[in-house]
Amino acid sequence: MTQHPGSPGWSGRPMGHERLTIGWLQAVRPASLREHHDVYGPLPAARQQSPQDLLDAIAAARLTGRGGAGFPTATKMRAVAGRRGPAVVVANGVESEPASQKDEALLARAPHLVLDGALLAARAVGASIVHLCLDRTRDRQAHAVLRAISEREQAGLGKVAMVTHGLPHRYVASEETSLIRWLNGGEARPTTVPPRPFEQGVGRRPTLVDNVETLAHVALIARYGPDWFGQAGHPDTPGTMLITASGAVGCPGVYEIEAGTLVGDVLAMCDGNSQDDAVLIGGYFGTWHAARDLAHLPLSAPGLRGAGASPGAGVIFALPPDRCGLAETARILSFLASQGAQQCGPCMFGLPAVTDDFALLARGRPDRDVLDRLDRRLGSITGRGACRHPDGAVRMAASALAAFASDARAHAAGRPCRGAQRRGSQAAHPRIPVPAASTAPWTEEQWR
Repeated sequence: MTQHPGSPGWSGRPMGHERLTIGWLQAVRPASLREHHDVYGPLPAARQQSPQDLLDAIAAARLTGRGGAGFPTATKMRAVAGRRGPAVVVANGVESEPASQKDEALLARAPHLVLDGALLAARAVGASIVHLCLDRTRDRQAHAVLRAISEREQAGLGKVAMVTHGLPHRYVASEETSLIRWLNGGEARPTTVPPRPFEQGVGRRPTLVDNVETLAHVALIARYGPDWFGQAGHPDTPGTMLITASGAVGCPGVYEIEAGTLVGDVLAMCDGNSQDDAVLIGGYFGTWHAARDLAHLPLSAPGLRGAGASPGAGVIFALPPDRCGLAETARILSFLASQGAQQCGPCMFGLPAVTDDFALLARGRPDRDVLDRLDRRLGSITGRGACRHPDGAVRMAASALAAFASDARAHAAGRPCRGAQRRGSQAAHPRIPVPAASTAPWTEEQWR
């Protein structure tokens, strides 16, 4: 159990798995700077902790990115710090994955922890500016971050400029090259690499792009050190992580867990069932699996790799027993097909074709060749897109055909399952959160 400031035995550092989320249940607004310091204390002064000391601490902690890719954070930082000229830091809080709410929850309750991490990252890589990228449709979030920045300026904290930006509400807008392109005055669409952001990013300067949760962990490591960080989590994946659980769970929401907690234990914590039905792990670019096949595995990239899964941005959706996995996949694919950057054939033609076939299969009204056709189309798209968007959609679709293989054969034969025949409120459990698919292509101005 976490010790709180003022409680008996308070050691000056959070213990257990409540680190980012201390006091969240009681919070009715974002923590003020004073409240933030009451919980965590002030950051080490720049003269007390050199950039090299900070990089060494992050490397020793083995912190990996919490935005989905899971890349070692210290490696990214060192790549930027090793380039010539002043650098730039981009804090990615766009969170365009509809099934995830962790970054939104973090910024709504602990914005100063994120800003601490952004300041420290700027120190570590030699940056004079931090760009905080948010979804432009979340006005309350932007106000909370701006208010926190203002508090810090009035308190004279740091000499690094912090600027907030509202990006288009688009699935691909949160991809790191999309952020760079938009900040450089272009559209929020992915670009090809190289050059990579650490080589040439915002203003052609070396640029570090990190997820806001990752930066919050940086702030804690700087305060308490890598040994403390490793007291939580799995040996292969130290620390804690935020997850979003939804679907057939009694207590949906955002949780902080020790990284590498068994999938079955995570589902039990959320009042879910790890023995029956299926789960979507990793979000819209994730994979479907029988829950019992993953229950004994750690929720971490190394732990799930053997099963062909990844935690992504920490998303778990438990498929309700009265829902059809093929129908849910068809809904996700329809959304993803509408959200592509429309810069290549796989995005413009391949995904819509796969989506149409999947919709027919889900309804149980396909022609007899639909499964073979889907297999060919999925194979022809993989690896051929201008960005990772088509690959992510295809991977999720292929996993659904494997996880729901018996249903797929029945649907292809014109015998759809009961779950596929239920509509809206006729089912007892919620669907996976899928925004309405856009039917009209976006204009260049909307991408900006």
